[in-house]
Amino acid sequence: MIDIDIDMDLTDGDMNLKQMIPMILPDDSYSPTFDFDISHLPKTLPVLPLRDSIVFPNVAIPVIVGRDRSKNLLRYLETAPNKHILAVTQKDPSEEDPVSVNSVIREGTVAEVLRVMQINDELLTVIIQGKSRAHLDQYTQREPFLRGRYTLLEDERPVIEDIEYQELAKSLLEIMIQILTLRGDAPRPFVDSLKQLQNPEVIINFAANNFPEKLEEKISLLMTKDLKQRGYIAHKLLGIIREQEEIRQQIIQRTRHEMDKQQKEYFLQQQMRVIRKEIDDEEEDEANDLLRRGKDKMWSDAVQENFEKEVKKLQRMAPQSPDYSIQLQYLETLLELPWKEYTEDNFDIRHAQSILDKDHFGLDKVKERILEHLSVLKLKGNLHAPILCLYGPPGVGKTSLGKSIADALGRKYVRISLGGLHDEAEIRGHRRTYIGAMPGRIIKGFLKAGSSNPVFVLDEVDKLGNDYKGDPSSALLEVLDPEQNNTFHDNYLDTDYDLSQALFIATANSVGDIPHALRDRMEMIEVTGYIQEEKVEIAAKHLIPKALTQVGLQEGDIRIPRPTLADIIEDYTRESGVRELDKRINEVIRKVIKEAALANEDNIEEYFPVTIKKSDIKEYLGTPKYSREKYEGNKYAGVVTGLAWTSVGGEILVVESAPSPSKVGKMTITGNLGDVMKESAILALEYLKSHAQLYDIPTEIFDYWNVHIHVPEGAIPKDGPSAGITIVTSLVSTFTQRQVLPNIAMTGEITLRGKVLPVGGIREKILAAKRAGVTTIILCKENKKDIDEIKQEYVEGLNFIYVSDITEVIDHALSKEKVDHPIDLMDRVEKARQKEKEAQHKQNK
Repeated sequence: MIDIDIDMDLTDGDMNLKQMIPMILPDDSYSPTFDFDISHLPKTLPVLPLRDSIVFPNVAIPVIVGRDRSKNLLRYLETAPNKHILAVTQKDPSEEDPVSVNSVIREGTVAEVLRVMQINDELLTVIIQGKSRAHLDQYTQREPFLRGRYTLLEDERPVIEDIEYQELAKSLLEIMIQILTLRGDAPRPFVDSLKQLQNPEVIINFAANNFPEKLEEKISLLMTKDLKQRGYIAHKLLGIIREQEEIRQQIIQRTRHEMDKQQKEYFLQQQMRVIRKEIDDEEEDEANDLLRRGKDKMWSDAVQENFEKEVKKLQRMAPQSPDYSIQLQYLETLLELPWKEYTEDNFDIRHAQSILDKDHFGLDKVKERILEHLSVLKLKGNLHAPILCLYGPPGVGKTSLGKSIADALGRKYVRISLGGLHDEAEIRGHRRTYIGAMPGRIIKGFLKAGSSNPVFVLDEVDKLGNDYKGDPSSALLEVLDPEQNNTFHDNYLDTDYDLSQALFIATANSVGDIPHALRDRMEMIEVTGYIQEEKVEIAAKHLIPKALTQVGLQEGDIRIPRPTLADIIEDYTRESGVRELDKRINEVIRKVIKEAALANEDNIEEYFPVTIKKSDIKEYLGTPKYSREKYEGNKYAGVVTGLAWTSVGGEILVVESAPSPSKVGKMTITGNLGDVMKESAILALEYLKSHAQLYDIPTEIFDYWNVHIHVPEGAIPKDGPSAGITIVTSLVSTFTQRQVLPNIAMTGEITLRGKVLPVGGIREKILAAKRAGVTTIILCKENKKDIDEIKQEYVEGLNFIYVSDITEVIDHALSKEKVDHPIDLMDRVEKARQKEKEAQHKQNK
């Protein structure tokens, strides 16, 4: 017996697989025959449009019929000698009356009507069996039913002895049985009958008709005339269906296993509770233990009330509930927080000062502010801690200073990095309604410290992000406001926590990147870059001992004298801090240890102690990476030494100007200068033109001479107003050809009236001038206070000239004598005037 497919045209009703199979299978009269003779078929056949079904050759299917034309067709077949029809599929299943040939897919199947059964007054069930593929050419009749002319399509069948063809069919049969077995809803007789199929053509068509779920896939299979190719396509589609069924079964089994496990745990927990009650176990349950621990906490009545309410909520929860562990974690967080638990401050001011001086060289303003706070705290006993913000270039010790402050005060130390933080919940915490909710980083810091008065370092506060998740810098306003942070509200805790006793220290590289509202709440303390002399001391006292300890050597095993350190700093580093210097020192020490290992492999210790000379540096570190400007003398007119501040310290800045003949008189500026510095050059020239008589400069010179101002090292950007008086001095020297006095440098801003204004970075500039061999420095009178703050040993040997007007600068900077081989600027003017007169005379004639 050959099994029949179950498919139907869903006109008015539906039937599932289990309903249809028992109706069809037992009757052997429906078994298909495979010796189909087409010679007796007429040239036209009745056409039965199917909504969403396809009939394949050798396959029988039931179709529910409810449309009038289809019923008329079946009535006609009751008395017709030929029971064959042409079954085609509608393009649009919702179309009620597909009378146009374009409304159906023309590739269909010639099928024989085997039986017609009445379901009710409206619906009929007809069982049809496919015979051969065919193409609907056109309709020849539309009333009372459709009839059309067709062309039979012959399949390309492999020879029956084709082993590949036979194995393909067997594999398809196995997959069909596996799918039905996985689904588990097919009747056993149906599966047994399926196993009896042997004809490869029947197996392929049966698989193509019944198992692909999409109508487009079935249509594609019907249009494939090569039977073996049709089998391969069906094999691929059925393989996907089998994998989907296997995954579905795995999901069902896994879900059932989890449910069984939870039910088992619940049952065992209920048994344990009953057993504890029966034997009167003295051990307290979890909720009572939480309440007992809560009585020892020094929190407010409001927090105590909230805690007890949350414990009662925990008691009402089933232990196996996911919310139970979330609630328990929240209560544990409340208990672990150090409510009003403080470490005792060490009020020994001298001890604190020694700790700060030992760990960090310089940074006098920061140390002074910490000692002031500690002194007031010692006097009063209780004081809201200040909010300090240390800003300055990288590598100057801002972050490590927080650890030293904690050691000096005897407090716990906590540090969190805010660089790149862009989620407000990282500061305020997540609300407990979210899965995986947790406190913010501030509360986590106090949990980690175990006290309510730690030294809390907020690193890189200028690098906070901002996106759709909120603005974390705004969330920090409450943390860093001394008037608000005693009632800091974390979303996870949902209650206030006092942060006011913690000493918050924020660090930043750029003040401009900190939001104004946040900057206004902090006490800004600048941590400037180290000068060379300070770097030498830091390397000798801190970096070298640390580097020797890291490699297992004792202090003094490798000695790097201060002159050698100065050369390393000047030739191999260019930074404000000491990170690069630390790397270079470590590199030198590694090279020395390597030499020791090569010289004496058996006992390296005998190689030490070693002293690194200045002449050895090039061998260890290679060719110097950086070169600093040196004072170049005063041989030429227009060459003046200025002073500049950079992020890596002070530098000397040489300004050059030179004249060139011209008919218009213009100024050219080169040297990669910024807008401010270009404006200083324009201002200097305009001042000189308007005050030329003060310096005995004929005004005609400006009409017949161009001036070119250049600042060397053109690849390095330069900007700022500090070179104003330097440019004026250079121009005066150029137009008067007066000699610049030797070993002199200057810095200051100018106005159009010739006033000299103060500038910043004086300490770094002064020490750069001293290193370059300058002995006399000209600067604004208002910068005298900056000179007074510099240690005396750093300015020893320097002569300072304080000025308020540019005329004073010229008097102190330029000699009355001309330079060697001066340019006669007026000679060019006279010759040009003579030519103009001659030309005018010729024109008049």
